[in-house]
Amino acid sequence: PGQMGETMTFKEKKNSEPLRERLERMERDGVKLYVNGSVSTPEYITRHCVNEDTVYMPDYVTDESGKVKEIRYDKIYVK
Repeated sequence: PGQMGETMTFKEKKNSEPLRERLERMERDGVKLYVNGSVSTPEYITRHCVNEDTVYMPDYVTDESGKVKEIRYDKIYVK
């Protein structure tokens, strides 16, 4: 299984509704959502992980066929 990370652009941070809708759709399709290792929800992610003061990096975890099975948001600490 591979992992691929991406950072959210300012535009995505400013307008989190499309992100929430995308996460809700993925969750309905069986994708598990995590924040810092704990099971999470689209609502929590869009309310707490998308702001200008904190950066979370989503890692997309895929199964052996390449289908996304998990999205793991982990807080990024900048030194």
